[in-house]
Amino acid sequence: MKKELRIGVIGVSGRGKLARLAHKPGEGSRIVAGADPHPPFLKEFEEATNAEFLTHDYRELAAREDIDAVFVSSPDYLHEEHTVACLEAGKSVYLEKPMAITVAGCDRILEAARKSNAKLYLGHNMRHMPFVLQMKKIIDDGLIGEVKAGWCRHFVGWGGDYYFKDWHADRRNTTGLLLQKGSHDIDILHWLCGGYSKRVSAMGGLTLYDQIEDRDSSPEPGKRDWSEENWPPLSQKGLHPIIDVEDISMVQMELNNGVFCSYQQCHYTPDYWRNYTIIGTEGRIENFGDVGEGTVIKLWKKRSEYNAEADEQFGIAEASGSHGGADPQIVQEFLDFARDGSKATTSPVAARYSVAAACEATDSIRNGSAPRDVKPLPPELVAYFE
Repeated sequence: MKKELRIGVIGVSGRGKLARLAHKPGEGSRIVAGADPHPPFLKEFEEATNAEFLTHDYRELAAREDIDAVFVSSPDYLHEEHTVACLEAGKSVYLEKPMAITVAGCDRILEAARKSNAKLYLGHNMRHMPFVLQMKKIIDDGLIGEVKAGWCRHFVGWGGDYYFKDWHADRRNTTGLLLQKGSHDIDILHWLCGGYSKRVSAMGGLTLYDQIEDRDSSPEPGKRDWSEENWPPLSQKGLHPIIDVEDISMVQMELNNGVFCSYQQCHYTPDYWRNYTIIGTEGRIENFGDVGEGTVIKLWKKRSEYNAEADEQFGIAEASGSHGGADPQIVQEFLDFARDGSKATTSPVAARYSVAAACEATDSIRNGSAPRDVKPLPPELVAYFE
């Protein structure tokens, strides 16, 4: 029997609950420790996992020699600090996206992984979503020819219920929501289009949520109020006392392989989903729906007027598990990666470039839409990870 992986979790609530998919006593992996500064979160975590060790100080968890791997799922602004500590302690790390909230933070994490030779895995779970995998297969099979352009529209219908009621609304904690939410989509655009952004330009602003005067002066950690009744957006109540991030963003990207991409994000749409279009020299594909029954990829390959049915359709089977079945898949891949170095679908280099593109685009928004160059990674770091 393979050695059982003993796993710790830093940031046990919110997205940290993903780690519980790795709690498989007797099957090769077990959650044994949790670190979180909030007692109610730790108590609920202990009840769910029966963990052996609980602490409010992540450093105590990172220092334990009986822990093999750690899920870092703390708030974005703590990713760099927590991940570097775990890597320097020799732990295999599952790092939730975004990698960090600055380019320098990402590069520090990469250097720490290289120096320690510890395993670093990035939690970009969208690379495991069935609709994304189908789009990647269509592209790799050559059905649209050589990719030339990629577009993504992200309708963040729950933005006011979540991102404007807790720490996400303060740019000191996120840099901006273009990074926090867009790091997923920019990574997928890079992946489907086969390159990384080298130059970006963007515009956007805080156009709605600054008008809401009902604020919570002392919001609880991880506050969220998911409700169908929170509509229209201006009727929201109890927003975070500090709101200085954009609620709408639009980015143009030039990739290092000559492909051009566009990404749009809005936090007050009535619907919540992502719509991708990828255009090649011989056709284009577009997804309708992204999770659940009815999701389909449409392929156009023949000249025509408007053709709603497209020339071919690829239905996406509904998978079990959160995020369209992606979460169970990505956790299992991490366990295999941590245990024996199995191939990872996600990439530390790609994760860094998604953050870098989003950071530069956010800076562009706040400085008159001026074009910004994305700093490339040193070749030796790229070679080490890829």
